[in-house]
Amino acid sequence: MKLLELNHVEKSFGDLPVLKDISMSVEDGEIVSIIGPSGSGKSTLLRCATMLETMDRGEIIYLGKKAVWGNENGSLSYAASGELKEIRSQYGLVFQNFNLFPHFSVLKNITDAPIRVQKRNKDEVYREARELLKKMGLEDKENAYPCQLSGGQCQRVAIARALALKPRILFFDEPTSALDPELTGEVLKVIRSLADLHIAMVIVTHEMAFAKDISHRVIFMAGGVIVEEGTPEAVFASDNERTQNFLGRYGAIL
Repeated sequence: MKLLELNHVEKSFGDLPVLKDISMSVEDGEIVSIIGPSGSGKSTLLRCATMLETMDRGEIIYLGKKAVWGNENGSLSYAASGELKEIRSQYGLVFQNFNLFPHFSVLKNITDAPIRVQKRNKDEVYREARELLKKMGLEDKENAYPCQLSGGQCQRVAIARALALKPRILFFDEPTSALDPELTGEVLKVIRSLADLHIAMVIVTHEMAFAKDISHRVIFMAGGVIVEEGTPEAVFASDNERTQNFLGRYGAIL
């Protein structure tokens, strides 16, 4: 079952085209890694898919329901507000720089949206949040504040916060780019563990070994287009010159 479909998505910033006719989909439980050089449009694609950025043209569909679509006159239409709210509840996003609320404790960072936005039972939300903290190895940090945590701990809280909303699909926008190698390993270990939960994930990453190991499918972007996509084995062994040049810089060719 397709959780997400992006059809013919285009996005420019001023005169600079960043996404050029991008189409992709994500199946239920599938892990898709998006790799490519800086400036290739990877993060912009995630921001358009999650409607944090307004695309110029194209179509976004979640679980068969149109969220945003282009019209013949070049304008965009959106689903009705109630339906859009339901669509937004289907996904979570983990950013590069954590984006935790600095004035909230760890536990409140995780429980605030499920209680305030989703109107769920407080006791149930707190119980589930504590279970998530245990999964993240942070059960002793529920009363700490973000300023008291390491970068790796903050990112694990951000992952727990996204999971607390019970999404069908999780987006990761270079989740380790702000971390040193040791903390990167902490966070990648947590993301690997999520694969056992069969949550669909779209991961923008520069961690080639991780992408190769965890993904069902890899998409290589460059210059605002999808150059290549397929199994990790196919993409990392590709004879496409652009793919080879990129992977060669990371020592990642199979």
